[in-house]
Amino acid sequence: MCLNKENVFLTKIKLMQKLLILTFILLIGILVTQCKAKIKKPLIIGDTIPDFSLLDQNGAVFNLSDAKGQALVIYFYPKDDTPGCTKEACRFRDEFEVFSDLDARVIGVSSDDVASHKEFEIKYNLPFTLLADTDQKLRKLFGVPSFGAGLVPGRVTYIIDKKAVVRYVFSSMRQAEMHVDKSLEILKTIK
Repeated sequence: MCLNKENVFLTKIKLMQKLLILTFILLIGILVTQCKAKIKKPLIIGDTIPDFSLLDQNGAVFNLSDAKGQALVIYFYPKDDTPGCTKEACRFRDEFEVFSDLDARVIGVSSDDVASHKEFEIKYNLPFTLLADTDQKLRKLFGVPSFGAGLVPGRVTYIIDKKAVVRYVFSSMRQAEMHVDKSLEILKTIK
């Protein structure tokens, strides 16, 4: 009788182990499916950018539709007032007149909030629009990647023509100032 109870107990343990393994596999499958659903195909050359609205550094709503008929440089950066992002923003500031002469509007986007953007604008005298993508919906809409296991938002610049078509995409985390050079180079060819 004692042997029978041991066999039943061992059978129950083996069954519980199998159920745990199946549950684990099921959970992994659900997580992978959710991750794939969140990954958006990145915008590429030739794509038309989707309409969007976000708050700028002044708390005003910026609508893409308000910028129709104007070339755009939309640059996504990781964080306000960090070394690489500050260099990049200050280079856009220093070349702002050249961008204006090319009839191009510069727009910076990060997940920082309106107040952070306002401080960043004032501290470095930035003459262009900064959009607060606090929920990263725009970053996902454009398909901008993240790095370091998703902890560091990517640095990507999109050159958009007057018909809202992507004409060039430049992605580099390390060459922050190169985003400005590439933007000017491409804008001069699509005038």
